[in-house]
Amino acid sequence: MPDTALPVNNSVLSVSTLNRLVRDCLESAFPLSWVGGEISNLTYAASGHVYFSLKDAGAQVRCVMWRSRAQTLGWRLENGQKVEARALVSFYEPRGEFQLNIEAIRRAGQGDLFERFLRLKAQLEAEGLFDPGRKRPLPSFPQRLAIVTSPQAAALRDVLSTLHRRAPHVAISLFPTPVQGDGAGPRIAAALAAAAASDCAAIILCRGGGSIEDLWAFNEECVARAIVASRLPVISGVGHETDFTIADFAADHRAATPTAAAEQAAPERQQLLALLARQQQRLQQLGQRRLADRQQALDWLRSRLVHPAERIERQRQAIRELARRLQQAGQWQSTRRQMKLNALNGSLKQLDPLAVLSRGYALVTGPDGRALRDGTSVSTGDNLDIRLANGRLAAAVTQIVAPSQAD
Repeated sequence: MPDTALPVNNSVLSVSTLNRLVRDCLESAFPLSWVGGEISNLTYAASGHVYFSLKDAGAQVRCVMWRSRAQTLGWRLENGQKVEARALVSFYEPRGEFQLNIEAIRRAGQGDLFERFLRLKAQLEAEGLFDPGRKRPLPSFPQRLAIVTSPQAAALRDVLSTLHRRAPHVAISLFPTPVQGDGAGPRIAAALAAAAASDCAAIILCRGGGSIEDLWAFNEECVARAIVASRLPVISGVGHETDFTIADFAADHRAATPTAAAEQAAPERQQLLALLARQQQRLQQLGQRRLADRQQALDWLRSRLVHPAERIERQRQAIRELARRLQQAGQWQSTRRQMKLNALNGSLKQLDPLAVLSRGYALVTGPDGRALRDGTSVSTGDNLDIRLANGRLAAAVTQIVAPSQAD
């Protein structure tokens, strides 16, 4: 019996206490166990938790798979699926319901393969092969695509039909390989390596749906490592939407079906043509706008541009104006000089002693040639020179008369 303390006789238990004791007893009494049955009443909650029932011909039990476990499942549960669930027997206290807490789940009859799948997935995930940071983007405009699959696969026909419809301009290179049976895994890895060494832009790895045994080649480690080692981005389109393989986790992009892989690999031609038309229209509009701007700038420059002949004529006019102004300045200066000269000449005439003679005065010089201003400066008998306005007289001093007080 578990160590859970049981109530003594006649004690009254609350419902919560009772349910807790039941839960503790159940979880302690039952270890993790594998339980097989058919899924029914399946619900994917918005929280990410998954609720369903497992049933057989005689009974059913409620189950819950928490979001943290459901996210690592790798495939989608559906009603009617036969599964084997690794579960903890428990009891939901708030509602008093017996339930199983699911830790892992696998398709019925595939226990060994599924265990191998989970172990390899955990190993490669721990190594970082599934790290989203290393995933490569797909080319926007591929010119050639590589397809790795069997030439007889129905998936190849679906991919080729989709590519021909969407992108007939894209060339295709097929790298054939078995996709099922003994030795298929290494041959798929070799075909991936050959495709990665080609001149293609991306690789489509595809196969139709099937059981886990049918798809097992895509769960082999060599295939996952070949995908990661590829220098080209790889799209995995293996199986149906609910099928997940190791190749899906290792690929750069996972598609739900081979057709979806083809749709991811190449953009639709009509969309590209529409995009090209829009870009062409934008380019034309941009070119026209820039041309109009340049024309406007040219018109502005042209309005400022002066013809050489006009520029020379303007310079001639400027020179003529300068010559006119220089001539005026010269004439004005000449007039000023003439006026000044006339004024000086008038002043000079006023100072000219000869001008005084014209008014009846005479200029008398003594024997020494000096003008006489005083009668006492000569002696009787001295010769005098008398200059008149017209003519000259020679005279001698005969008498010196002393000036009177009145003079």
